[in-house]
Amino acid sequence: MKYILVVTLLLIHVVRAHGESFKREEVRFASNNVQLSGSIFLPKDKGIVAAVVFVHGSGKQTRSLFWAEKFAEKGIAALVYDKRGVGDSGGNYESERSVGEKNIGLLADDAVSALAVLSKHRALTDLPLGLAGISQAGWIIPLAAEKSSIPKFMVLWSGPVCKVSEEDIFSKYTADMDGKEIPSYDEAINSRKQKYRWPDFLGKDSDPSDSLAKLHIPGLWIFGTDDGSVPVDLSIKRLELLRKSGHEYDYVVFSGLGHNNMAETFSTASDWIIRISR
Repeated sequence: MKYILVVTLLLIHVVRAHGESFKREEVRFASNNVQLSGSIFLPKDKGIVAAVVFVHGSGKQTRSLFWAEKFAEKGIAALVYDKRGVGDSGGNYESERSVGEKNIGLLADDAVSALAVLSKHRALTDLPLGLAGISQAGWIIPLAAEKSSIPKFMVLWSGPVCKVSEEDIFSKYTADMDGKEIPSYDEAINSRKQKYRWPDFLGKDSDPSDSLAKLHIPGLWIFGTDDGSVPVDLSIKRLELLRKSGHEYDYVVFSGLGHNNMAETFSTASDWIIRISR
């Protein structure tokens, strides 16, 4: 099916705060007949080496201004936006079927629309543009990258490389709690008393490996050994299979870190982006 995207860019205003190392531009853009609202952070005192769209994790997430600023401090422009139905973005926030096929597809379309905004920015001409995100973004970003030719790289913090159902089995077993003694995925599935059944009303059981197998851009996954939300061992197995087939998919596992590990590992991600962008 041919993917058709129409984007409307509106620069509302530019914030140039005294003493700050970034310039902030407010934008609105269309995705599937919904107006989304976001901000672009541009490095002010250093050259721009790359740009990213930051994709949300689960929940009612507004634009991640803190991380946009951190990217800009590293010389990486960033577009962050309010999730559809949240903050200043239009549309409806999906809660009951947030991991369903339709919603994952919609969120991927939103990320593609945000990428199109960056691709039209005059300050970013000829620079590599990519996708970065955390947690649920592990299902959204590969699909968005499959739908668009714009992204040249992707970075995932605690991004599952497994089906939604597999993550659900694991996180239910761990009660979604980080810890020092995280079970393996095999332990989680073998503990079940009844066979897991994927609800038909959610559509396809999304598997990022389907998109990752088709992509030809580099990627970086950052995991923590204490992550009780995502089956890290299973995700690494899937990444290793993809790597053996020739994909440039790097991963790093940090001892003692849990699911929300961006603060401790941000420099690892930004350094990787800078290195592959040269």
